[in-house]
Amino acid sequence: MRLLEDRLNSDDVDKKDIVTVFLALQKQNFVLANSMINLVKSWPSHPTTTTEGLPLFGILLETKD
Repeated sequence: MRLLEDRLNSDDVDKKDIVTVFLALQKQNFVLANSMINLVKSWPSHPTTTTEGLPLFGILLETKD
């Protein structure tokens, strides 16, 4: 980001380069947001349990001795 900022503040920057960078960032942002939305939609709303009754999803903080 620092290199991008320095380049944009310099006098020898071309407008086409700026447009290309920001369109690429916008496309990448859309793809990542769409992937996150699809992941959240497909995530189970309630964790299922195994045969022992322990949750399949999440963090198990207890151990069996």
